[in-house]
Amino acid sequence: MIVLLRWLLRLFAGLVALGALTLALAYAFLSRSLPDYDATHRVQGLAAPVEIVRNTANVPHIFGASDEDVFFGLGFAHAQDRLWQMMLLRRTAQGRLSEVFGPATLRTDELVRRLDLYGLAVRDVAAQDAATQAALRAYANGVNAWLEQVNEGARGRGAPEFFLFPGEVNLWQPADSLAILKLKGLQVSAHLEQEVLRARLSLLLPPERLADILPDAPGAGIAALPDFASLFPEVAPDDWPAGTGPIRSAAAEGPLFPVPPRALAGASNAFAAAPERSTSGGTLLANDPHLGLTAPSVWYLARLELASGGVIGGTIPGVPAVIAGRGARLGWGLTTAYLDDQDLFIEQLDPEASGRYRTPDGWAEFETRRSILRIKGAEPVTLTLRWSENGPVLPGHHFNIAEITPPGHVASLRWTLLDPGDTTMTAAMRLMRAQSVAEAIVAGAQYVGPAQNLMLADRSRIAMQMIGRMPRRDGAHQTEGRMPSPGWRAENRWQGYFPYSANPRFEDPTGGILGNTNNKPLSRPFPLHVSHFWGDTQRIQRWLRLMSMREVHTRDSFIEAQLDTVSPAARTLLPLIGADLWFTGEAAPAGTAEHLRQRALRLLADWNGEMNEHLPEPLIYAAWLRHLQDRLIRDELGPLAGEFTHVDPVFIERVFRDIEGASEWCNVVQSSARETCPEMARLALDDALVWLSDRYGRNPESWRWGNLHEAAHDHPVLGDVRLIRHFVNIRMSTSGGDHTLNRGLTAGRGANPFLNVHGAGYRGVYDFGDPESSVFVISTGQSGHFLSRHYDDMGELWRRGEYAPMTLDPELARAGAVGVTQLLPR
Repeated sequence: MIVLLRWLLRLFAGLVALGALTLALAYAFLSRSLPDYDATHRVQGLAAPVEIVRNTANVPHIFGASDEDVFFGLGFAHAQDRLWQMMLLRRTAQGRLSEVFGPATLRTDELVRRLDLYGLAVRDVAAQDAATQAALRAYANGVNAWLEQVNEGARGRGAPEFFLFPGEVNLWQPADSLAILKLKGLQVSAHLEQEVLRARLSLLLPPERLADILPDAPGAGIAALPDFASLFPEVAPDDWPAGTGPIRSAAAEGPLFPVPPRALAGASNAFAAAPERSTSGGTLLANDPHLGLTAPSVWYLARLELASGGVIGGTIPGVPAVIAGRGARLGWGLTTAYLDDQDLFIEQLDPEASGRYRTPDGWAEFETRRSILRIKGAEPVTLTLRWSENGPVLPGHHFNIAEITPPGHVASLRWTLLDPGDTTMTAAMRLMRAQSVAEAIVAGAQYVGPAQNLMLADRSRIAMQMIGRMPRRDGAHQTEGRMPSPGWRAENRWQGYFPYSANPRFEDPTGGILGNTNNKPLSRPFPLHVSHFWGDTQRIQRWLRLMSMREVHTRDSFIEAQLDTVSPAARTLLPLIGADLWFTGEAAPAGTAEHLRQRALRLLADWNGEMNEHLPEPLIYAAWLRHLQDRLIRDELGPLAGEFTHVDPVFIERVFRDIEGASEWCNVVQSSARETCPEMARLALDDALVWLSDRYGRNPESWRWGNLHEAAHDHPVLGDVRLIRHFVNIRMSTSGGDHTLNRGLTAGRGANPFLNVHGAGYRGVYDFGDPESSVFVISTGQSGHFLSRHYDDMGELWRRGEYAPMTLDPELARAGAVGVTQLLPR
């Protein structure tokens, strides 16, 4: 027996030693791709030496003799830290993911090829001005210089992921950067899906109920639109799809699908204060763009020393520009404008020849081209791409288009980013070189899309300018762009674009404060309306209150607003839905559903609406509202209720205030009894408490919002792989919620619908009374290499609401720098 135990111990020790040796070898193998930041490289493509000083947060400060050399250095730094991310973005924009990942990404490649994002980018290079073309070439040379260093120095293929997903890594081209910009535009656009959803609901609901479930943002209303089916009188009622088909499914779309569900489209906050509203005597500006959370972050911090002066802020790997940031004299931030720059057209096919479609002038031939998709482990697929005069034809399996396309018809997409001659990159370059609000507004004229609200502050002025081409629609447009429309009707087609001067602009307001939270900024009649669909009705209320609470603001008060986690929706809705439940009924025995409900209501009665990660009340509130909305809509919408993954506070308020008969939603149409809204509220609360109790026990006081509301910075490719995911995913408990200024938008689906998947990956606050006190942070770290200490080192700062210094002082950057990279001409 003793001998056996000795052998078992030896075997165990041997296995442990073997495991340790395997881990050590794996680390040594994978760590070869970690860059040495304190090195000198001789590279091709430089005119003069470039210095890359990485400060204590690993933010590169790039100095060169010319702007082209500085952009070369940015390309080199981006590739050092984010090479896999850049190549993944490029493959996505090219429609070539399936060459590496196989059939799983076929639908993504197919959509991108039909939109021809990369072909457009190639042609758009020539549309940029000379300085921008030079910057794109220099940036590409910098990326390729690092690729050469990787190949010559056997640096582990540049990133660990390349060992798992080998494939040809082509040299970087200027068009690659433009294609990534277009891809980012696709990721923040939601009007196409909103149009399809409205059309599907129009086939199911009467107009008054459609106005409830897809409510307009509060403000001036519009005239009633026709129902969708009436736009196509030639289609018999029985020929229409049922309208209750499938909802969008991540499983069907596959991994890396570039278009998030409409609830997860672009969002952000940006606000500014004039000198008279600032204690420092200079302007203030805060910005936090909201995008899907990933590891590494979408954002990468950098400082560029250009001939026009230093600029510092958030860049996107693959793109040679500071997208949001500041110089010594000017700061700028962005919020998604929600301009309606997408229209879906229903094209009627010629029954005599399927290659033709109807136009205002008769039948016309589709423009047709073939494209071959190469797929790892499978036979190539040949796509037939078609374009009408309105735009590319999209098949019915994308965005549930088949559900609103009658027989004998197809759908095409008109979108500003699909027009030739896109000069958005030129606008970004000119914005970085602008020295004043006036110059920045002029630079914005070159911007095409996706439309943004550009928040600006220089030493003495503030402004907000919507940038992006605004489609000129006919005043007689049948749907005003809110639903797909017949593409052969002349009144539905775009008539070019409004001049840049028609875009909303706000300069130096008398109140001294400007802000936007994706809310509706103005009311103008169609077709100058900008949009019927907006991204926020709630955060703006909290922002207005915080701004009005102080006569003057500081950098710290702007930070406080940026990090605020009070939900105005909770403060509005809880008194409404709980009006007949608070402190009612006799004391219930312990262990009963009624007793649990009373405990939950007592907690909520004393709650101030703060979505604090350490409290149970936000979790009870969020689960209650989620179950309530589902109970209200499930019987009317059936499977289509699955499209409403997030609570709409305006809808809930309409129902419980019975605005225009909206309380009808509380009645279950299939039952013989007539249910009331208080009954629905009570039943939904019980549903929520059962759901929570089954998962976290029957003690509400011990529940914690942050246990479910984790910020999910998951690796886009390896995030679901067992064991590996524990090394590459970054998860952290967070406060905030769907309707807080510190927005942590929940997933809305899956085993944990409250997972925080969409938020402020970049935060910046700039004080032009003391520019060197400006601060910024990203949500992970600068490196995309999971073995780097800079993979997640900013994440804890971000979670705690802390920031890193945002200095343009070279000496401060060098103090305690983690490395200085010298690039010398070869």
